[in-house]
Amino acid sequence: MGGEDCCSTQLIDCNGVFNVAGLENFIKTIKLAELGLSYAVVAILGPQSSGKSTLLNHLFHTNFREMDAFKGRSQTTKGIWIANAVGIEPCTIVMDLEGTDGRERGEDDTAFEKQSALFALAVSDIVLINMWCHDIGREHAANKPLLKTVFQVMMRLFSPRRTTLLFVIRDKTKTPFEYLEPILREDIQKIWDTVSKPQAHKDTPLSEFFNVEVTALPSYEEKEEQFKEQVAQLRQRFFHSIAPGGLAGDRRGVIPASGFSFSAQQIWKVIKENRDLDLPAHKVMVATVRCEEIANDKLSRLRCDEGWLELEEAVQSGPVSGFGKKLSSILETYLSEYDMEALYFDDGVRKAKRQQLEAKALELVHPVYVAMLGHLCLKTLESFKARLEQSLNTGERFAVSVRNCAHACMLEFDRMCADVAIQQANWDSSKVREKLSRDMEAHASSVRNAKLSEIVANFEKQLSQALAAPVESLLDVGGKDTWASIRRLLKRETEATISQFSSAIPGFELDESTSEKLVQNLKDYARGVVEKKSREEAGKVLIRMKDRFSTIFNHDSDSMPRVWTGKEDIKTITNDARSASLKLLAVMAAIRLDEKPDKIENVLFSSLMDRTVATIPSQDRSTGDSADPLASSSWEEVSPEKTLITPVQCKSIWRQFKAATEYAIIQAISAQEAHKQSSNWLPPPWAILAMIILGFNEFMLLLRNPLYLMVLFVVFLLAKALWVQMDIAGEFRNGTLAGLLSISSRFLPTVTNLLKHLAEEAQGHQSPAAPRPPHHLDSHSFRSQKHEDEAESALSSAPDTSISSNISSTESGVEHGGPQLTHRRVLNIEQAELS
Repeated sequence: MGGEDCCSTQLIDCNGVFNVAGLENFIKTIKLAELGLSYAVVAILGPQSSGKSTLLNHLFHTNFREMDAFKGRSQTTKGIWIANAVGIEPCTIVMDLEGTDGRERGEDDTAFEKQSALFALAVSDIVLINMWCHDIGREHAANKPLLKTVFQVMMRLFSPRRTTLLFVIRDKTKTPFEYLEPILREDIQKIWDTVSKPQAHKDTPLSEFFNVEVTALPSYEEKEEQFKEQVAQLRQRFFHSIAPGGLAGDRRGVIPASGFSFSAQQIWKVIKENRDLDLPAHKVMVATVRCEEIANDKLSRLRCDEGWLELEEAVQSGPVSGFGKKLSSILETYLSEYDMEALYFDDGVRKAKRQQLEAKALELVHPVYVAMLGHLCLKTLESFKARLEQSLNTGERFAVSVRNCAHACMLEFDRMCADVAIQQANWDSSKVREKLSRDMEAHASSVRNAKLSEIVANFEKQLSQALAAPVESLLDVGGKDTWASIRRLLKRETEATISQFSSAIPGFELDESTSEKLVQNLKDYARGVVEKKSREEAGKVLIRMKDRFSTIFNHDSDSMPRVWTGKEDIKTITNDARSASLKLLAVMAAIRLDEKPDKIENVLFSSLMDRTVATIPSQDRSTGDSADPLASSSWEEVSPEKTLITPVQCKSIWRQFKAATEYAIIQAISAQEAHKQSSNWLPPPWAILAMIILGFNEFMLLLRNPLYLMVLFVVFLLAKALWVQMDIAGEFRNGTLAGLLSISSRFLPTVTNLLKHLAEEAQGHQSPAAPRPPHHLDSHSFRSQKHEDEAESALSSAPDTSISSNISSTESGVEHGGPQLTHRRVLNIEQAELS
């Protein structure tokens, strides 16, 4: 009968132990989990040894163990067995239950009977009730306890589904079936009415719980062929039993095939614990467990999906084209599989678990989605930077370039965001978009600041070039209108630069406050340039004062070098030079860019020029008198930050200045004295008269002896040559001591040179040296060299030397007036005292 394909398995043994492994293997073998709701469960109840297994084997082609009549009547089926009906569509699971009223169980029979009956009613669509024909109409028939058991356990099912009860009358007699069926139905109704019911079902008719069907079969032992023929007819009723109008009846509470194993285990567990079985709640519970299992399985498979792993790895490296479509396709695959496998479970549970699965799946892929958005954001930002730079290089206005580039990049970003959007999620990318917008604004601001800084730097450089040198020149003049000129210069250059700057920044579309701030910064920078240059020049004030003094002291009103002839008023010239230098110090003492009057010049002149700045007498120091206005670290009406040189520093600088210029004054006085001596170098008349009287005898001796006269003439010539060569008169103009020292150092070389020259003349040929110039020119050159040597000697011994000479030669009838020889050695005096 094809029993080898039925896969019969013991589901529950005689001790009530559920065979979980056997059921799983059975479901796997017949592929029950793939059937959804397309399956039916048929169970059979009946007294022991009533032919239940035999009926099932013939009806469904199973191979349940049957009783061997030759070995006596005893229990054959123990517990509950299941098998797959062979050749019946849809798939039909057949359950063979242990017979009731068996002697093997004794008093325990009732307990297991009720448990197995309740289990059959809970899991089965069709329940076969196997009963003897001769029990129909009898008050104490063997089937009445069985029916009471069925109806009693039915009360323990909360809101049970409508189950089909197919009563199979065995060993039908000659009594027509038309008479047997009403009697059986009447007996069934009487049993239903006598069974105690809950208050909620007290008046509920039998038809609300059961769909009662009745059929009759002849005796298998006496009429085997007829039995098989009618069983074959009955078998046809089980084809398409779950279709509308089929034998299975109500299918509202059916459990999907994939949850059958778990459902059967939980039902038996509840029954064994002797608790009421709430089938609707049980259905929800099974749906919850199974849907969760399916969801977990799909989520686990998603985590290991090769396509997902490749996509995740690719996103780590950069943007992926078609990201949204690829990821949506992967998610839809597993969500669709869940929908297919959980299709027949409770709708509310299925949808809830699907939402959970979708949420977990989206949670899994969300970091990759965020990373993808990050790549797009970075890509868009780089595109914005490149476009902005290119636009600015073409000369387009900055603000217009920023707006156009930002708009184009945002449109591109929105398009790429739509491409990466996931069909299953409605994720908002506005935050990323806002961040991108902020990043672009930050970059634009950075570029704007850089451009503005470059422009400002260029104009600051222009201001520096326009102000530094003129300010230095004006401060060098140090006149009365120096600071007024500097103010006019500052105003003119600042206004011109600001005008150019204002024409250079409209393209940035700066707000009014920012523009005003930049303009003010330029004004402050211009003032800073002037102030910085003023402080630099203030550090060199002592040098400039000495230069000013030297210029005025050593030059006349026509800027010609001054010759000290003895007619000049050195005191007046010195006072004029010092006054000019002091005016320069007054100009450099403070910054005067605000046109505020001050008394610095008056204080300096009253303190330094009108009275001698000398050491305070001992009696003043003892009394502690401090009436000196320069004994202060600040000027009146001048703020400390505008002060360049404090009063105390001015006093110290003036002392250094006077010490450095005293030598020049002394040299001028010495030059006047030397000039006076050089103009009156002959002896006085009385000395000449005395020499004539006292030397008369010697003069007469020379006249009587011509040889002496010749010797004297030669000596005169030699003396004259030495006089001219050594410029003895010129040497003594600088003083007697200086002249003697110079003559003594040059006497021997000059004599040697003359003797050598005479020897060459005596031999009749010239030296290979260059021809000598005329005598008066050579003499003049020699004297010039002498003056240069004297100048170098003076520079090595004093800071400033002023020497004037007037050289004349009458040998050729030409007079040479030498210019004033002014030699200055600038003393490098440390300016630390200014700080």
